Amino acid sequence: MTHRPQLRIPATYMRGGTSKGVFFRLEDLPEAARVPGAARDALLMRVIGSPDPYGKHTDGMGGATSSTSKCVIISKSDVPDHDVDYLYGQVSIDSAFVDWSGNCGNLSSAVGPFAIANGLIDPARVPHDGHCIVRIWQVNIGKTIVAHVPITDGEVQETGDFELDGVTFPAAEIPLEFIDPSDDGDAGAMFPTGNLVDTLDVPGVGTFEVTMITAGIPTIFLRAADLGFDGTELQPAVNDDRALLQKLETIRAHGAVRMGLIDDVSKAATRQHTPKVAWVAPAKGYMASSGKAIAASDIDLLARAMSMGKLHHAMMGTASVAIATAAAVPGTLVNQAAGGGDRRVVRFGHPSGTLRAGAEVRCIDGIWTVTKAVMSRSARVLMEGRVRVPAEG
Repeated sequence: MTHRPQLRIPATYMRGGTSKGVFFRLEDLPEAARVPGAARDALLMRVIGSPDPYGKHTDGMGGATSSTSKCVIISKSDVPDHDVDYLYGQVSIDSAFVDWSGNCGNLSSAVGPFAIANGLIDPARVPHDGHCIVRIWQVNIGKTIVAHVPITDGEVQETGDFELDGVTFPAAEIPLEFIDPSDDGDAGAMFPTGNLVDTLDVPGVGTFEVTMITAGIPTIFLRAADLGFDGTELQPAVNDDRALLQKLETIRAHGAVRMGLIDDVSKAATRQHTPKVAWVAPAKGYMASSGKAIAASDIDLLARAMSMGKLHHAMMGTASVAIATAAAVPGTLVNQAAGGGDRRVVRFGHPSGTLRAGAEVRCIDGIWTVTKAVMSRSARVLMEGRVRVPAEG
């Protein structure tokens, strides 16, 4: 039997926000993987180590969680007034599947630093000190992200004193602007049904009041109390309960149909990344997963969200956009949980601590839209060089 040597592909392993992923320049990928299709998916799954029936990713770069099973492909952009294209793949852990249906808000913070360090930004635009503004075209959802990347001595600054709950060590702050982060299409698409609150009937599970929104990422919000929660749940309380996970997945599947994302609940398994299911509750003190005490006075509301079938250890960046946007619209379940009224900025409690995010919304002729959502993250390079992947054949 002839054994072929492994492929050696230039790559960078990066943390962005509370996620980690393997970053590639499009031009560095094998030719067959430079275009969408089976070859690209197979390559990224092998890089991550999926599918892994053991759920460990021992033979790959993944971390066997939704936050660490990610790949990013970056290239120079042909979209006017944008610097780079950012394509994100969420790799399933235990099945042969890459979900391209949404963005990763956390890894969005690493795109600007990667682009600058890998020569995708004109050096003349990079200041000696200050911030380099990188305009990113998010390919998965066709939206603009503006990253304000800190620069020191002409290079990306990675260390700093910005603390992000869910990340162990402080780093440099990277402000992000998500421009027009709701879906395009029919009027009122930010709320797919045209309603701020809907009644969702889930056969075999129950009937729930929900807010369904497509801002940042399609999200189905429920009241924590309606699920038997109080909003202070940490991962073990949810992720160790298989019956509860199945209940939440069933709600997600029926919500996806109601939002028009799929036409039958059976198709939810092929769209694992979106929509998200989240629940909210009024502010209440609790102990974060790190042991840090969060006081009710520290936050406006509590929020928890599911990602790839499990409770997220912190909060997805895209879901943070959804939370901030929904909180800014009077009458949504998120706004109600935050105490109602007009809110341009909200601070919410998640399993790892707290997060502050803002959104600018407007209502014209009864139709709500969001023009911009803003939050800060941090990012840094963990390793760079070449990732090795067994050659096929």
